[in-house]
Amino acid sequence: MTRDELQEKILTILVQDFEFKDPKLDDNLRDDHGFDSIDAIELLSKIEIIFGFSLTREEKEKAMEIRTITDILDYLEKIQQGRGK
Repeated sequence: MTRDELQEKILTILVQDFEFKDPKLDDNLRDDHGFDSIDAIELLSKIEIIFGFSLTREEKEKAMEIRTITDILDYLEKIQQGRGK
């Protein structure tokens, strides 16, 4: 999946499921949109559905460093590269 495809999917999820209003790639998820740890867990489960596989514990732990939508996209690209997709 290309970065543009990932971006489209993530932005759609954030707008539809988390009710983000006009999200920007460099918005701070917590400060600008009230994103919390429960939201992060829910987003990770949606990411697993997008990819069609479960994330490892290590991959989930690395997700806790995410602060922006750009961080999400970087994170997803690294997972794809690590899995050879």
